Amino acid sequence: MFRVIFHMDMDAFYASVEQRDNPALRGKPLIVGAPPTQRGVVCAASYEARKFGVRSAMPSVVAKRLCPDGIFIRPRMDHYRQESKAIMQMVAGFGAVIEQVSIDEAYLDLSLVCQRADLDASLYEAVPMAAELKQSIFTGRQLTTSIGIASNKLLAKIASDFNKPNGLTLVPERDKVLFLRPMPIRAIPGVGRVTEEILKKAGVETIGDLQDYPGDLRALVGSFGPTLRRFSVGDDDRALEIGEQIKSISSENTFLKDTDDRKILRTCLREQAAEISEKLKRKQIGAQTVQVKLRYSDFTTLTRQLSVEEPITEASDIYRLACYLLARERLVSRPLRLLGLGVSGLGEGTNRQLNLSLGDSKK
Repeated sequence: MFRVIFHMDMDAFYASVEQRDNPALRGKPLIVGAPPTQRGVVCAASYEARKFGVRSAMPSVVAKRLCPDGIFIRPRMDHYRQESKAIMQMVAGFGAVIEQVSIDEAYLDLSLVCQRADLDASLYEAVPMAAELKQSIFTGRQLTTSIGIASNKLLAKIASDFNKPNGLTLVPERDKVLFLRPMPIRAIPGVGRVTEEILKKAGVETIGDLQDYPGDLRALVGSFGPTLRRFSVGDDDRALEIGEQIKSISSENTFLKDTDDRKILRTCLREQAAEISEKLKRKQIGAQTVQVKLRYSDFTTLTRQLSVEEPITEASDIYRLACYLLARERLVSRPLRLLGLGVSGLGEGTNRQLNLSLGDSKK
């Protein structure tokens, strides 16, 4: 049976909700997060702010430097979760098998609905359904979404990023290798900053270079090599995950002696962030929520968390958010018995947006 997969990704979700709710913010460089006058980070940014290089998990002071006219507002996470629930209820009405991978994105399997004589005919049959879903969300919630249509999760994910915002992109099976060739290697989920640097040193900068690479990729990226080879030609046999899924990844350290030594605590957090980042990359997923856990000498235990819109995978981003949480809450006020770091809100790792054009017009 042919597989017909949608990847639906809401456009700049947090910022778009705020711009919808406050028309005065529309068309403005909006930054959702802590104000730059305080020690804080960016949770999300509108497309107008992204043009200046503003991104999730970036320190707010850096975002202000990059985008001097940026408008900062604090996030309303409960509001975004309610909005997500309303959208996913609309998606459920389309009768597809659904894997929700984060607050603002989901995979839909319409294989049972779209079954023509061949695969590409089935994919083209799905285009009007995708357009109807986009219009339903826009009419019902006044928000835009981008949808990618393809024969597997990998291609559908890349396609949804292809023409943001408000894009609708189909990748015909016969064209998938050519479709991927000009794209940067970072477009492949699981290729983070470190892997990208290793591949570039070997002369691999585009997916086309990856397709043409004559050597064994395991010599460059270890066990990820065979998967990377398959992904480079658009092959992906992963099924939608609709049962029990991994919810979080964490790491804890109980100190031999209670401590509030900042150097020891920072070293601990760096090691935990690196461990978590490695697991995220190995599973080819990203995280939207970072949480710190502390236990004091009297066994009092506290947790604090922060969410960002775009999934993160890099150890440096996880570490930065953890340090911010500790500083914001002034949690290291006395020696710690235990320090823990965790991530949740797990979904596919984010890709850099490609400035290419296929799909319908912008609203």
